[in-house]
Amino acid sequence: MTVTIAVDAMGGDHGISTTVPAAIDLLKEHPNCRILLVGQLEAIHHALKKIPNDLRDHVTVVEAAEIVAMDDSVEVALRKKKNSSMRIAIELVKDGQADAIVSAGNTGALMAISRYLLKTLEGIDRPAISTRMPNQKGTGTTVLDLGANSDCEAFHLLQFAQMADVMVRVIDGKERPLIGLLNIGEEVIKGNEVVKQAGILLRNSTLNFHGNVEGNDIFKGTTDVVVCDGFVGNVALKTSEGLASMISQMIKEEFGRSLLTKFLSFLALPILLRFRKRVDHRRYNGAMLLGLRGLVIKSHGSADRYAFYMALTRAYEAANNHMVEKIAKAFDQIEKQKVDEASSTPPISSTNAIS
Repeated sequence: MTVTIAVDAMGGDHGISTTVPAAIDLLKEHPNCRILLVGQLEAIHHALKKIPNDLRDHVTVVEAAEIVAMDDSVEVALRKKKNSSMRIAIELVKDGQADAIVSAGNTGALMAISRYLLKTLEGIDRPAISTRMPNQKGTGTTVLDLGANSDCEAFHLLQFAQMADVMVRVIDGKERPLIGLLNIGEEVIKGNEVVKQAGILLRNSTLNFHGNVEGNDIFKGTTDVVVCDGFVGNVALKTSEGLASMISQMIKEEFGRSLLTKFLSFLALPILLRFRKRVDHRRYNGAMLLGLRGLVIKSHGSADRYAFYMALTRAYEAANNHMVEKIAKAFDQIEKQKVDEASSTPPISSTNAIS
């Protein structure tokens, strides 16, 4: 199977200097992949000068005259920049010319345009942003929603869990992913009413539900999936990124205080490099917009070549394993089960009805 990925080559803080080399790296790793680079022709062709000859046939350049800036409003991106590299890349997925789209551009714009053009799958009310965060086990914990839905109802959290269940089974090969509900305590009586009701729905579902988990469980790897609303999820994500950056900076400062500490840093270099690799957020780059009729991957705006390559890899794995189709099939089965349960429930007769 050939996997075709549309790349918003102009998006993100670094644009073509990052997106094009990362795309070439992906092609070297996956010969059955095809890349559609969307953006300004001259700039992209210039960046492709160093591409190996055997990979040239795997790359197609698609022209887009406009760029969605990181500070553009959703209205500007959606209504006024209809020839942007982001929008055209999404349209390639909508038209069936690409299996996935990857962008490091404006998150709000990507979400709005994707939802407008691709629509949500049958049975899904809202799409959710999902990504993996590092944990002590080294496997990563899948967390959603990370900002698409600030306010959620209980059944939205159930749907997020159902989508994540399929995603982890497809991407990680886990037959029964363990799912946790983010709360302020493990006890079922804790949390607001939405979280309490979500807990009831999850316990009554067919999912492998662990129960309530707290913020530190994300990094312990207590469950494979942690579900929350977008407000809480985005705060948790940005807090973890800020903490990792602070710790890294503190270690660098302490080892650089004197000649002695610099010498000790040289001795500790192998340990420091292993530590850096374990907490490197670039390994987990590539958030999925789950619930749409197409595969959309959001890369971090400041992603470097390696980080964007990891986002492309996630897109490739998801597309190669038909993740969108499997989520759609799972929700078809859920809707069918609801209908079957409703039709099998006997009606209340007038003779035994409670007056």
